[in-house]
Amino acid sequence: MSRARLFFSRYGLDLLIVIAAVESAIATALSDAPGRPTGVLLWLEVLVVAAIVLTLLARRRFPFAAPAVTWLASAAVSFADGRLIVDKAGLFLAGMGAALLLGNSRSDRQARIGLAIVLSGAAIVIYNDPLHQRGDIIFTPVLFAIGWLLGFALRQRTERTEAAEERATRAEREREAAARVAVAEERGRIARELHDVVAHAVSVMVLQVGAVRHRMPLTDTEDRETLRNVEHAGRTALAEMRRLLSAMRQDGDELELLPHPGLDNLDALADDVRAAGLPVKLEIRGEPFPLPPGLDLSAYRIVQEGLTNALKHSRASHAEVDVDYSATELLLEVRDDGPGGPSAEAGLGHGLVGVRERVKIFGGDMTAGTARTGGFVLRARLPLDGGAR
Repeated sequence: MSRARLFFSRYGLDLLIVIAAVESAIATALSDAPGRPTGVLLWLEVLVVAAIVLTLLARRRFPFAAPAVTWLASAAVSFADGRLIVDKAGLFLAGMGAALLLGNSRSDRQARIGLAIVLSGAAIVIYNDPLHQRGDIIFTPVLFAIGWLLGFALRQRTERTEAAEERATRAEREREAAARVAVAEERGRIARELHDVVAHAVSVMVLQVGAVRHRMPLTDTEDRETLRNVEHAGRTALAEMRRLLSAMRQDGDELELLPHPGLDNLDALADDVRAAGLPVKLEIRGEPFPLPPGLDLSAYRIVQEGLTNALKHSRASHAEVDVDYSATELLLEVRDDGPGGPSAEAGLGHGLVGVRERVKIFGGDMTAGTARTGGFVLRARLPLDGGAR
């Protein structure tokens, strides 16, 4: 059934044109009008009538020329035989279809020329009909002009639809571009934070190696030289890391002199959100233990984003934060009682980009969306490696 529907949607009009051409040719061949030609002339008229209708099959390649030729050829043939065009149902349908196509021309200039062709062609065909009535010269062109007007109205509707689709496509491209920019910016921010953490750890290592080297006996030259090489490599790595961080920082970014926050700072974060007007309940499950600095910072940022969303976007009156420590993973959940829906999710895009990128770094997963019972829920799972404790 779907194949038949697809076939008729694609070739249905072509099939109708062929049927109209066959009907016109048969009607011409079987005509018993007085004075009709016979022999070669009759078959010539049959071919001409069929060709006039079949010209519309070229409408896709020649959207203006094909329907225009249909009308111009009809007018020209009417000079040779005034009754050849007017008494064929297939030719009438072809003329109406050609008028509609001319009205549907993309160019206003071509559409206006098409209207002139339709009106003059119809008037010529009726005038050359020896049996025409006085009012036919006015009524018939007006009838085909209505077909032209219908095509013109359809063209305007099509243009509005295409313009709307173009705007939607452009908006989608802009959203995708904004999302890519947001991902790049967030990855840069995460990289800067993690580089700060790593730089601090390398600095501590370098200082400890230097302290050990200075305490070693002067006679242990081989081990002292090895530690000196390690210390030199560490200082070189720190210099390269600072150069990389300087390149990654955007214009106007200030160096962060305060320590990066972690889950130990959740109480202060909850107090700040409460001071902003949103009651927050914080619950810690399991026995807290020291986390790797990068993971600790990312976990804090994830909770921070969840509470920021609850405060700014979801119109919530209450929020809850659950932090669940286990031996293998850290589970985070931020939920609120806001109404949810489009208004609640309107500002989520770029914020959740950061959460998703942070979770991806540590091989975890996350979900975010409206809960069945209402409100918005953000869940994240961060696996812990063997050195987390």
